[in-house]
Amino acid sequence: MIGMMYLVLTALLALNVARSVLDAFVIVDEGLTKTTENFYSKNEMMYQAFEQAAAENPVKAGPWRDIANKVKKRSNNLVNYIQDLKKEIVYTSEGKDTPAVTEDGEINGMLIQGKDNADVPAQIMIGDNNDGKANDLKDSIVDYRKFLIGWLRDKDSGIKASIEKSLDTSDPPRVEGQHETWQIEHFEHMPLIGVVTLMSGMQADVRNAESEILKYLYSQIDAGSFKFNSLEATVIPNTSYVLKGNEYQARVFVAAFDTTQKPVIYVGKYDSTKNSDGSYDYHMIGNYDSLPVENGKGIYSIKPTQVGYHKWGGLIKLPSPSGGADIKKPFRMEYQVAAPNLVISPTKMNVFYLGVDNPVDISVPGIPADKIFPTMTNGKIRKQGGSYIVNPSRPGNAIVTVFAEIEGKRKNMGFMEFRVKIVPDPVAKVAGMKGGDINKNVLLAQNGVLADMESFDFDLTFKVTEFTVSTTQNGFVRDAKTRGNLFSSQQMEIMRNATRGQRIYIQDIKAVGPDGTTRSLSTIAFRIN
Repeated sequence: MIGMMYLVLTALLALNVARSVLDAFVIVDEGLTKTTENFYSKNEMMYQAFEQAAAENPVKAGPWRDIANKVKKRSNNLVNYIQDLKKEIVYTSEGKDTPAVTEDGEINGMLIQGKDNADVPAQIMIGDNNDGKANDLKDSIVDYRKFLIGWLRDKDSGIKASIEKSLDTSDPPRVEGQHETWQIEHFEHMPLIGVVTLMSGMQADVRNAESEILKYLYSQIDAGSFKFNSLEATVIPNTSYVLKGNEYQARVFVAAFDTTQKPVIYVGKYDSTKNSDGSYDYHMIGNYDSLPVENGKGIYSIKPTQVGYHKWGGLIKLPSPSGGADIKKPFRMEYQVAAPNLVISPTKMNVFYLGVDNPVDISVPGIPADKIFPTMTNGKIRKQGGSYIVNPSRPGNAIVTVFAEIEGKRKNMGFMEFRVKIVPDPVAKVAGMKGGDINKNVLLAQNGVLADMESFDFDLTFKVTEFTVSTTQNGFVRDAKTRGNLFSSQQMEIMRNATRGQRIYIQDIKAVGPDGTTRSLSTIAFRIN
């Protein structure tokens, strides 16, 4: 499009310009201005693409986004500089109040009265001693061209040639021994509207070159990246053998691979050599093997014969996406081999208690929970959620034996012996106290007697079934007995009539626990204060 307009422009300039011909320049200028605007819009979309890529991957795309922003600044500066020159030429010819220059700085060529004025463009751009602003314009275009080409690699000759052609500032060929410069060719003996149109073409060339370099820079974001066609969720734990109380960690990420290309995976010892640029080159040493590869993934399989930690590793070799030397990535891993062993841990303590549910965790390292089958003597064991519940039958000892299903067969993994004890007696309390001095009002505010399982890990409840309140009043012993755990009216009357220093006894306390046995609890002795 730009090339065709240049042909038309050159042909028109070769004519003896009449008014109708000058008006034709306006049409060409409007077309070039529209082309420049289209390039600008297209380039803005590219800048947005750079911003999005940098937001998604700052490390990979951020540096290229920064280069693109430099291109944007240099391009805008040059386009604006050319626009300022165009306005200066029009203002000098038409005056500062000319309607040919709009409020936003655009030029309406149809409103220029002196379209055929050839003196003003030459005066500004060529000058009296060839020291006009065309020299600065040429230098600006040359610097801009060098700036763009500076980002290209040697092999990108096609883009380089395109940019050099768009921003060509070379002098025209000699004709009959006469030497004409680029400045004279473009700005001497040219009508004003022709110069404006030529400079609009330069602006279009700048935006075109900007577009070329932006496409190239954006392609460099992924130029050295591998192309993958498959993704897979991957979890790599720090270990698959975790002891209770230790931390389990795992790296969860998406692994990408190319199912159409098989990497070469070597397993064995390797060494490295430092390159001049600071990078490292890796190579296998000694005896090593290669792994079979399925769907882009190497399959490592081994049956260890010795317990302990075993380290292994090697190199993954991939062809470079840029066609250079193969890329080699080292890897290292380790695993632990342990003899079969059994873990049985009571959740609360190292004894079982009669009459309550004793929660127990049972596991065998390396064996799934649904492949573990415990049994016990002196009681029953049942699964509940992810743990087990033990209910012993009588005081003494109980043995828990665990079997695990391995390769379809049940294997005895060992046993552990536990003590079986009776649940200890609770402690009788009133107002949270086992005895001692008590304020009379505090005592009268209580409802009854509670049985508290002090320092006992199980969540058990004993219920007080009877007790007696006793005291000495006027030399006589007064007592009142009740069933249940609440104070009776007679007992409350005894406590209400108590005086300062008088002792109140709560005795003959009976309580029944979850095992159904009745326990006799210690007497509570209070002194009223």
